[in-house]
Amino acid sequence: MFSKSRINEPGPKQGEDVKKPEASAAKPAMPKSPAPDFAAPASKPKPPASVLSSDLTVTGNLKTSGDIQIEGTVEGDIRAHLLTVGETAMIKGEVIADDVVVNGRIVGRVRGLKVRLTSTARVEGDIIHKTIAIESGAHFEGSVQRADDPLATGAKTPLPTSSPQSSAAVSKATAAAKGE
Repeated sequence: MFSKSRINEPGPKQGEDVKKPEASAAKPAMPKSPAPDFAAPASKPKPPASVLSSDLTVTGNLKTSGDIQIEGTVEGDIRAHLLTVGETAMIKGEVIADDVVVNGRIVGRVRGLKVRLTSTARVEGDIIHKTIAIESGAHFEGSVQRADDPLATGAKTPLPTSSPQSSAAVSKATAAAKGE
């Protein structure tokens, strides 16, 4: 209904009359329009976690940049930002996530920046982490290794072999490669 007019404002000098309106009109319109378009994706609300219910069995790998909550069974590798393994969940495979909260069972390697095993957790496999918390009552069978970047592919350490002969063969091959 009301608009600001330039009638009551002091006028610019004669040489600046043409330049200032163009500059002021161009500056607000051009830089401000693209900026909100680029900022809009960053300001989107975080979507809720994807939930795999207790009656669901997945055979295959899962990969997301978001969060996953697993209550069912997964036979395959999982990569996510935040992975929550529910009390009824069973995972057979490697888990890679920034944050891993284990309430259920995992058979396989766990790699995460923050790994938390709650009192109901059952883990059979190695854990590679930056920080770890293991609550009283959690069952864990495997090795724990701290790494500055456990998510990097270079941090992937080979699983320990069950036969001593295999370990000896690897040692001999390594020594031969070094020329010893």
